Amino acid sequence: MKPDYPNTQLFIDGVWRDAAAQNSLDVVDPSTETVIGAVAKAATSDLEDAAQAAQRGFDIWRDMSPLERSKIMRRAAGILRERAEPIAALMTREQGKPLEQSRIEILAAGDMIDWFAEEGRRTYGQIIPARQSGVMQVAVKHPIGPVAAFTPWNFPINQAVRKLSAALAAGCSIIVKAPEETPASPAELIRAFADAGVPAGVIGLVYGEPAHISEYLIAHPVIRKVSFTGSTPVGKHLASLSGAHMKPATMELGGHAPVLIAEDADLDRAVSQMVAHKFRNAGQVCIAPTRFLVHDAVYDRFVSGFVAAAQALKVGNGFDEDSQIGPLANDRRIPMIEELLQDAVANGATITSGGKRIGKKGWFFEPTVVTNAAVTSRIMNEEPFGPVAVINRYADLDAMIQEANRLDYGLAAYAYASAQSTIQRMVQDVAAGMLSVNHVGLSLPELPFGGIRDSGYGTEGGSDAISAYLDTHFATIHV
Repeated sequence: MKPDYPNTQLFIDGVWRDAAAQNSLDVVDPSTETVIGAVAKAATSDLEDAAQAAQRGFDIWRDMSPLERSKIMRRAAGILRERAEPIAALMTREQGKPLEQSRIEILAAGDMIDWFAEEGRRTYGQIIPARQSGVMQVAVKHPIGPVAAFTPWNFPINQAVRKLSAALAAGCSIIVKAPEETPASPAELIRAFADAGVPAGVIGLVYGEPAHISEYLIAHPVIRKVSFTGSTPVGKHLASLSGAHMKPATMELGGHAPVLIAEDADLDRAVSQMVAHKFRNAGQVCIAPTRFLVHDAVYDRFVSGFVAAAQALKVGNGFDEDSQIGPLANDRRIPMIEELLQDAVANGATITSGGKRIGKKGWFFEPTVVTNAAVTSRIMNEEPFGPVAVINRYADLDAMIQEANRLDYGLAAYAYASAQSTIQRMVQDVAAGMLSVNHVGLSLPELPFGGIRDSGYGTEGGSDAISAYLDTHFATIHV
């Protein structure tokens, strides 16, 4: 049953409140294209209040012991798990993904919080041996300060919880600019932390005009660190703003993930895993496999199996029990995908399966397979961010690796092979921040998560993720 959908407020200085000017934005159900609620649209005065509260919250939070911070964070994880069902329903209502996928995202967020809560107790410094007697040399880690975090609509909780957990574990306060398309579920994430006892001001939540919010907060003297997940063009702009103010930034940007299928690959495994991974969340995933680079010897069998599996997927409302793919999340995606497909066909590609919008109400699109796309076509160069897979044939491993590395993106890559020499070559030569071979093994809390080249810099997983929220302070002491 679809839940009642709340109007989403800002969260500033420990208080849920409407925007100062009482402005708001509509929230639309992507399955029906109907307005289901509203989200507060922050004005400059709201952002200033949030920044000042973040400074006060930081002064409190940084002085709490890592153990106490960890306890509060773990309490928040427990609250989030207890509320998983109603929050999942809100997420499906506003974002469209099948209810089970929303559930998984929320439970995974609880694991993320727990992991960072414990990792925050291990932000070790160093005692450095001195060159003369009577001198002690100490390097210690301090929280960098209030953080501005900008998160996307495709994973409303997953992307926010990575930034939130790392910042809090390090002892920082944070202002989250969450997505206006999907505001209610990240608000519930923040509510779990507030109800767990995070002091007022430590966490802020704002919505509104993205350019206005980013330009105001990044330049604000209170903010000492920036973290962004989103498209490469926007990421480059925000990185330049951060650099202009000498503020470090973590950038988790777009990708165009290649999948290398060697001639000795286990095709049944590759098809099963990659179809599920390609079309989850309607393909709106930064690490979604997109360019399938298949050895000529197994190309026909792979295409046949992949197409059959894609055609068997059930597209429908996320609340329907048998739905495996929901709608695209906003009205911008279908025209963009249609443009990419038209260009691909004009340049000699074949739409082997799918390729059309489903129905006239709701932003549903068929799972689509494109074959023999020209390297010069847009779909081979622009991230489709939708339920579209492109499958091309290659004569040998050298050609596959060359194509995998051709683009400036370098987020995720996937590979299937049996020979150890082939696997080793892929691991060594495929240029990506993350490579998963013969399975889907990305996105766990303890693993690095980030890209290289135009896919950004920094990591939002693993032990290095907290480092971006810490400064090293050195003291040399003559005793």
